[in-house]
Amino acid sequence: MATPELSTSHSVSPASSTTSKLFQGRRASLALDVVVVGCGLGGLAAAYTLAQAGHRVTILEAAPAIGEIGAGIQVSPNLTRLLIRWGLGERLKQVAVKPEAITFRRWETGETVAWTRWGNTMDERYGAPYYHIHRADFHKLVYELAAPHCTIRTDCRVTSMDPAVPSLTLASGEVITCDVVVGADGVKSLVREYVVGGPDKPVATGDAAYRAIIPTELLLQDPDLRPLVEDPEMVGWMGPERHIMAYNIRAKKEYNVVLAHPDDGSVESWTAEGSADKMRAEFKGWEPRIQKLLALIPSTLNWKLMDRGPLRTWVHTDGKVVLLGDSCHPMLPYRAQGSAMAVEDAAVLGNLFSRVSSREQITPLLYAYQSIRYTRATDTQASSRLNQHIFHLPDGADQRKRDREMREAMELARRAAEGGAGLAAVGNAGNANQWADERKSAIQFGYDADEEAERWWKETGERLIGKSGYGSRM
Repeated sequence: MATPELSTSHSVSPASSTTSKLFQGRRASLALDVVVVGCGLGGLAAAYTLAQAGHRVTILEAAPAIGEIGAGIQVSPNLTRLLIRWGLGERLKQVAVKPEAITFRRWETGETVAWTRWGNTMDERYGAPYYHIHRADFHKLVYELAAPHCTIRTDCRVTSMDPAVPSLTLASGEVITCDVVVGADGVKSLVREYVVGGPDKPVATGDAAYRAIIPTELLLQDPDLRPLVEDPEMVGWMGPERHIMAYNIRAKKEYNVVLAHPDDGSVESWTAEGSADKMRAEFKGWEPRIQKLLALIPSTLNWKLMDRGPLRTWVHTDGKVVLLGDSCHPMLPYRAQGSAMAVEDAAVLGNLFSRVSSREQITPLLYAYQSIRYTRATDTQASSRLNQHIFHLPDGADQRKRDREMREAMELARRAAEGGAGLAAVGNAGNANQWADERKSAIQFGYDADEEAERWWKETGERLIGKSGYGSRM
C-alpha cells in the first residue's frame, strides 16, 4: 500500500538515508508505509526510530505550524540513555541543567525533610544523566533529529479513520492509506477512540497546576534565592493539598516553577492563562522564599490535571493501528515520566519493526510492543498517582510519619555522601520519598528500552514470528 504524493516540509527516502547504527545496524527487509498522527515528542521519536528501522514514515500534525511551548521538563536516565544513543548527548549538555540533588521542604518553614543525591551519581548508577530542560528545547532537538528522515505535514487534522485498511481522512477530504497507523495524538487522542471503540472519558484529579518561568538573573539579585541557582537542585515544597516543584533550565538562565493546587475551574490545556494574583493567594502563608519567587512572576499558565486509567488494549482489533505515549497511558506530572514513557514506547516500536520481512508480521509485532510496554507504563502511572497523595497530606499524624521516613532516608544519603561511597545499592524500600527508594529508582531509571526489545525477540519473538514470518497476538 502506498501513500499518495504528499506536500512536505521535510522528506528523505529511507534508501538515501545513512545506514542506521540503531538496532545493532539492523533494518527491515520490507519497507512499510507508516503514518504517525501527532508531532509531539512521542510522535517525532516514533517517526525517527521507525525511519531508522527502514520504513517510510509520514507525520500528520493538526496544527498549522510545528512548535512547542510549555515550560520545564525532567529528562531522567531511562530517557537520556536513548537520546544519547541517538546522537543527542552533546546538544543536550548545551541546553540542559544537571541537578545535584532532589530536596523536599516543609511548606511554611522551608525546613528540609528529604534529600537524595543526584548529579554524577545518576550517571554512575544508571549509566546516563538526569537533566532538566525546557520543553521547547527538547522538542526542537527531537524534531531536528527526525525531520530529515520522514515527511512532516502540518495543518492536517485527521477527522476519521478506517482501521481495517488502514486509512485516514483529513479535514480537507484527502484520504491517506498506509500499512500501519501510530496514534501519538496525545491525551485527547482521536485514534484512541477507534482503538477502544468510543470516547475515553478522563477523571478529574482535583488538582490543577500553575506553571511559570523566572529569569535566574532576578534570583541571583536576592541572597535568599541565589542558592537556588548556584546550587542547582530540584526543590519540592510539600503542603496541605498543594506542592511546588522548581528547578533550573536553559543552562541555568531560567528557573522553572510548577505549583499544584486544588482545581478551581481550570481547563485541560498547556496554554490556558491563569491569574498570577490567584496563584499568589493559593500559596499565602508559605515560607518567605516562596513569597519572593511568586512576587517575581507577572503571568502564569494554569493546567487542569486529568487522569485516565489503563486501557484494555493499545492495538485495534484489525491489527494495523496502535497507540503510543499520552494517547494510551497519559502520566500525571508527579513522577516526571510522561515524555520518558513516550520515547521508550518509540524505541521499542522501532526496534521491533526493524525485523519486518512480511506484512503478516505487523499485527503480532504490534501486540509484542504492547506486551513489552504495558506493565511498565501502567506501573509508572500508579507511581505518579501515589506522589499526589504523598505530597499533599494535611498537617497531622500521617504528614509527620511521611516526614520522619523522608528524614531517615536523608540521613542515610548524607552519611553515604560524606563517606564518598554514594548511595547504598539497595535501601529505603517503600520510603515516602520515591526517589530515595533504590529498588524503585533502579526499575525506573535503569530501564533500557532497546535491551527489553532485544530480550523479547531472543526469548519469544524469534520462535513465534521470526522464522515463519507469522505470529499470534502476544
